[in-house]
Amino acid sequence: MAPRPKPKKADLGDFEPMYQGGRPPWDIGRPQVAFVRLEEAGKVKGSVLDVGCGTGEHVLFFAAKGHDAWGVDGAPTAIAAARAKSKKRGVEATFVLGSVLDLESLGRTFDTVVDSGLFHTLTNTGRKTFERSLKSALVPGGQYFMMCFSEHEPMGFGPRRVTQAEIRAAFSEGWTVRSIEASRFEHSIDDAGAQAWLAQIVRQR
Repeated sequence: MAPRPKPKKADLGDFEPMYQGGRPPWDIGRPQVAFVRLEEAGKVKGSVLDVGCGTGEHVLFFAAKGHDAWGVDGAPTAIAAARAKSKKRGVEATFVLGSVLDLESLGRTFDTVVDSGLFHTLTNTGRKTFERSLKSALVPGGQYFMMCFSEHEPMGFGPRRVTQAEIRAAFSEGWTVRSIEASRFEHSIDDAGAQAWLAQIVRQR
């Protein structure tokens, strides 16, 4: 296995304390069904990076399917748990403690980037920084699959809600928004989950 790169910085936000306090609601012990279906449909190509990977369920799922799979997260407890899962399951994957706003520091690019619940945590300014960061990690023609809470989910539990218009605005330059479909974000608080958008966005060549 290649040595892990050393990112310049990590952005912990409020998530490290949540992992230290136990299992956060989004850590359901399995990949989100929406991403499993993408893989089953053959839409996930080549090498895969999971941004905001948490304890690694999506990374390990894609690695087990034969992808060169990496994950990056700013929470040390989550990354430690992901590495422990990788070792216990005998699935080779790479987990990096680092910032999703500094993906260039990974030192490589990927064919596919997946995002299960990261985008909706970003501020407006953070979205702009993330968009530039994402370009540095995705090959031209590569795909970004992003799932976030939609504005149709009632306010209360969870992150800010995101509209289709906001997604299109964030990726209006140098990207093609191929599709935005209604989906369901699974979490441990409610078996019904939360209403979400699943977007397929392609970096232009």
